[in-house]
Amino acid sequence: MVATPIGNLEDITLRALRILKEADIIAAEDTRQTLKLLNHFGIKNTLVSYYEHNKAEKGNYLIGQLLEGRNVALVSDAGTPGISDPGEDLVRLAADNGIPVTLIPGPSAVIAGVVLSGLPSGRFAFEGFLPVNRRARRERLESVSRDTRTLVFYEAPHKLIHTLKDLRDVFGNRRVAIARELTKRFEEVWRTTLDEAVARYEKETPKGEFVLILEGADERGLQEEEKKSWEDISIEEHVRMYTDSGLDKKEAMKRVAEDRGISKREVYSSLLGKD
Repeated sequence: MVATPIGNLEDITLRALRILKEADIIAAEDTRQTLKLLNHFGIKNTLVSYYEHNKAEKGNYLIGQLLEGRNVALVSDAGTPGISDPGEDLVRLAADNGIPVTLIPGPSAVIAGVVLSGLPSGRFAFEGFLPVNRRARRERLESVSRDTRTLVFYEAPHKLIHTLKDLRDVFGNRRVAIARELTKRFEEVWRTTLDEAVARYEKETPKGEFVLILEGADERGLQEEEKKSWEDISIEEHVRMYTDSGLDKKEAMKRVAEDRGISKREVYSSLLGKD
């Protein structure tokens, strides 16, 4: 697995160049794109395609070549293979056949976007490309709407405005960093809000490939929201909810105290008043 530049060809590593020169076969997501890279560095090895629509057939072919003792270098269009591309399937297939796999690390749009975003980078979740179907896309977004980690998405320019509007509808007006053309001549990282992003791209045609880095849900706000939701039921009903699910009364009372941000003594006293 060989990481290749996501824009600037100077980002190729010496190790990557050596491996590509030594490989018996180079498998590429787009052979035309990879050929430009290989020609630039004077590499002339056997090049075969391996992409989403031929991965079953070509995956078996590549495994056969590996089992015969050949070395295969897998590259994606750009960046680290195996991230949002069929490289993950080939790794799994190789592992199933006892074939060792290693990664030649290098550029990654995910990491570059997170680092440059100015948003918390200690914990983040990569969501990749969202589903094309709008209903499925909204369902995916709603499933992570309460995630407190920084969220990272990929998006193509022609879908950007629709995705930004969906993000705003589901997440509200959160902070977002919009990175495009990373490592290239016209690299831009715009730190803004979803409202401002929608307003800009309703007037301006997006250009380039985009990485969207979105602020995670506010943990304190979620806790307050959950605490407020428990006010709709009595402590007695709250305890019964847990005992009905199989917990003993002592554990149920402990959970209720944690949910409501009160002491176990307060829960106990409230239940005594009901007896």
